[in-house]
Amino acid sequence: MMWKKICDINQLSPYQGVGSVFDDHQVALFLVPDEAFVGSSKPDNSPRVFAVGNWDPIARAYVMSRGIVGNQGEELCVASPMYKQHFSLETGACLEMPEQSLRTWQVQIKNDEVWIKSKQP
Repeated sequence: MMWKKICDINQLSPYQGVGSVFDDHQVALFLVPDEAFVGSSKPDNSPRVFAVGNWDPIARAYVMSRGIVGNQGEELCVASPMYKQHFSLETGACLEMPEQSLRTWQVQIKNDEVWIKSKQP
């Protein structure tokens, strides 16, 4: 597995999803500023980027990049724009329906570039 650049950080807007194709999968990218982390003990004030599958398993449509980012308690999540289920941006788990989830990818920011860890060899 290797890291691949997907975009520059300045191509993302805080809290707004962006759809992209990565390793033959539709991915929804979300830039989340540091202040969004409830109870965060992050050592710096840097933003984070999350990558989750764009496929909503409940609505059965590629729509997650249009979702609304927010918190459910201390869980940072994205709400489906279709039926409003909340999915964890960290784990992809659906908070209302634990048997459903989004695919997730590891993301890192290096030199203002967004890199995703490929799951392909």
